[in-house]
Parts: sequence; C-alpha cells; structure tokens
Amino acid sequence: MPAFEYIAVDTDGSEVTGSIEGNNDKHVRSLLREKELFPISLEEINKNSGLQKKISLSKSGFSGKELALFTRQLATLIVSGIPLDEAILSIHSQHKKQHLRNIILDIHSKIMEGHTLSEGFSEYPESFPITYRTTISAGEKSGDLGLILNRLANFIESKNKLQQQIKGALIYPAALIITSLLVISFMLTYVVPKVVYIFANFDQELPLITKIVINCSEFIRNNYLIIFLVLLLLVIFFKSLISKEYVRKKYHELLLKIPIFGRLITISNSARYMQTLSTLSGSGVSILESLKFSAEVLNNLPMKEVALEAINRVSEGETISKSLSSENLFPSMMIYMIGSGENTGKLEEMLDKATTNQEEEFKSTVDTLLGILQPLTVVFMAIIVLLIVLAILLPIFEINNLIA
Repeated sequence: MPAFEYIAVDTDGSEVTGSIEGNNDKHVRSLLREKELFPISLEEINKNSGLQKKISLSKSGFSGKELALFTRQLATLIVSGIPLDEAILSIHSQHKKQHLRNIILDIHSKIMEGHTLSEGFSEYPESFPITYRTTISAGEKSGDLGLILNRLANFIESKNKLQQQIKGALIYPAALIITSLLVISFMLTYVVPKVVYIFANFDQELPLITKIVINCSEFIRNNYLIIFLVLLLLVIFFKSLISKEYVRKKYHELLLKIPIFGRLITISNSARYMQTLSTLSGSGVSILESLKFSAEVLNNLPMKEVALEAINRVSEGETISKSLSSENLFPSMMIYMIGSGENTGKLEEMLDKATTNQEEEFKSTVDTLLGILQPLTVVFMAIIVLLIVLAILLPIFEINNLIA
C-alpha cells in the first residue's frame, strides 16, 4: 500500500503535516477527514526519493540535548495514553529544524508501514545509538514503552550532565593556561626586545635573570617557525604512537596512576558504565547484553578490558561484583553496592543507587581537582610573568642608580 505525505488543517485552523497510507489519493483524503483533518496538499512518497532522503538525513541527526528532549516528549505522550503514531506526529509539529522534522516524519512512515519504533530508529544509527534502540526494543517487548522511555530520557539527561561537568572541569584551566601563554609570548616577543634596545646603549653587565629572558626572547623570535613545526611533529608522533593499542593501554594505565586526575578518569568512566548498566537492566534487557553495551561506553582501555572479561565470568556463573573487582580498577563503593544488590535480590535498586553514588562522587572529584588546579595554575603563571617583569625592571633600577 502506497504512503502519502500531506499538509492539512485541523478543526482549530492549525496546519498539520504528516504521512499516511492509503490505496490512492481519494482514499487518503477520506481517511484524513475521518480524523477531522482537511487536506491542503497531498503527495505520494516515492521509494527512490525516500532512499535519497535517508542518505542525506544520516549526515545530520539529533544532538545529545535534542535526543533527550525528543525522548522526554515521547515518553510524556505515551504515558498520557496517546497512540504512538499520533505522538510522533505531535513531536514532529513542535520541532523547527527541518532535518529533525524529516527524520521524525520518516520514522512515522515506518510505523505506519507496520514496523516497530525500534526498527524505525534503526534507520538512523547516528541519531539513535545501539544502546538506545536495544532499550526501546526491550520496552516494546515488555509492553511498558512509556516507563522505558522515561528511564531512557533520565539516562540521556544524566549522560549529558556528566559530559557538561567534564567539559566544565577542563575549560577554565585550559582558558587560563592559553591566556597566560599568550601574555608571556607577547612579553617575550614584543616587550623584551624593546627593552633590550634600551640596554644596548649602556655598557653595563646585565643581571643573570635578564640575560636568560633575553636569550629566551631571541630564541623564540628567531626560531618560532621551527618551534611550531617541532611541536606539530610531536603531536603527530604522539597520535601515531597512541593509535597502537598496546601503547594506548600503557598510556591509559599511566593516567590512572596520576593523583586526583587518575581518580577523575576512574570515576567518570565508572559513572558512565553504571548509568548504562542501570538503564538497560532496568528496562528489561538481559544482564549479559547490558554488561556488553555498558562496557562499550568505557574510554579507558584497562577498565574496558576488565568490563569485557566480566561478561565471560558472569556467563560462567560468577557474580557481577566479583567479576568487576578482579583488577581493583573500579571504585570499591560501586563494587560493594552491586554485591549488596546481588546478595539481597535487589540488584536493580542497588544499580540505581550505585549510579547516583558515582555521579555524586564524580562531582566531588571535579570540585576537588578544580580547587587544586585553578590556584596552582594562577600561581605558576604569575611566577613566570613576575620573573619576566623582574628581568626588565632590575637593569632599569641599576641604570637609574648609575645616573643618580
């Protein structure tokens, strides 16, 4: 049965767009009138053009915030008892970005053709990752799609919040360092050379600190292109080296040993892991599948290897808590809470609590790191600037003393 895209007006005079299946345009118009919609425009969807549309849409999908909003809207409508196809169309009408409207409309067309929601999402893997689609599929099988969508919306919102916290932890120190380096570079390349010109007119021995700063200034001005190329080559070499899994693993192991920063990496990875595991297992996904998808969100290789090995151990009958504690990489409190849930038969509840615990622990670790890193960065850069200023002022004071 062919599908048609339509533009219609409802009883309130509002414009409504969507797609619907019918034998022909006359049949479709009749179906629309039964829904109290009065068609303005009607166009049959060509399969070839539909394919082209999917190809172009796949290049641009939902952002993290947009996916969270879409999921929350869909959950609210489904829980309210609105049929799935109507809920999709309602969300479609609220979006202003055309590429998102097209994706939502195409998913609606899939549903009208008899496909499930998860199958419709599978056409756009860039927008709806495998963990998202698996959770939706579990919700469809359990018959409690609204509850699952709410859990999924909570998961995406928590994930986005975690990512924002990570970015926030890095932005201020990075901005401070870059600004300080720019100030230091300006002083060495523009201020110091002008002062050197003044010193050249006086036959006087310069202080050691002044000589060092002048030599640094001359080296940077005379070799700035070489310095840039060396730094660029070092970055390329590092990226090439780190692309090898063995080297990357050793590098990740080293990062975990750095005080405070290593703990931040551990907690951020475990928080993501617990968010995914709690959401999937609580949505009806099997524990082995949940463990598999949760392991994929880990960025640290040693932790990921432990998580992947845990899947094999659990499949052989070992507990999750014991499997994850094999290398002592995951936080002990997280392991304890999972073990407590396994022993009491309240695993799902304890997974939720462990997720909350890791999120709070991450925030606390970020606050601690910033509390140490920010003043240290300020003090370090202030010392560098102070040394440059002293290197300039000391000779000036000596010249003034000679003149006096």
